[in-house]
Amino acid sequence: MSKIRLFHTGYLEIRQPDIRHGRKNADFGQGFYLSPSDEFAGRWAKERRGAAIIVNTYELETDGLKIKHLERDSEWFRYIFSNRRAADLYTDYDVIIGPIANDTIYDTLGIFTSGFLSEEQALELLKIGPCYEQIALKTDKAASNLEWKSSRVLEHGEVESFSIRLQKEEDEYLAAVAGAMASD
Repeated sequence: MSKIRLFHTGYLEIRQPDIRHGRKNADFGQGFYLSPSDEFAGRWAKERRGAAIIVNTYELETDGLKIKHLERDSEWFRYIFSNRRAADLYTDYDVIIGPIANDTIYDTLGIFTSGFLSEEQALELLKIGPCYEQIALKTDKAASNLEWKSSRVLEHGEVESFSIRLQKEEDEYLAAVAGAMASD
């Protein structure tokens, strides 16, 4: 039996995730998105007046699931590019595991896959910066293999600390992107 510990941040305790909730044009298409990193999951925290920020912890039983692993390469880019246009290429997979596109983390508005750049230029820009992994549950079978373990509320100080680290990282990322674009 093979299990992966995963985390999801939001405003609710989610014991039974809905794979159909959320955007269809997300990087890995519609599904329930998780992180294998508790620390990174906290970075998604955005304070909302009157709402607690909750990190849910899960275990995913991977036996019997069809899993697609992606790396920061042209296959990954094509998958992101197609999903941002709501055309999922890997509908026969239960789970997709791979890098998060940094342009979604750092608010560059998905411009790299807008069509203004060549595929090669866009891929090179998407490779800049740290590489964080995400896991998207795409099927009911995958969701049924996910077991909720616990949840915890992030304190204001934790959220603030994550926000400061994320802003520093974003500034470094944007400077690196600007440098790469200026050298082209």
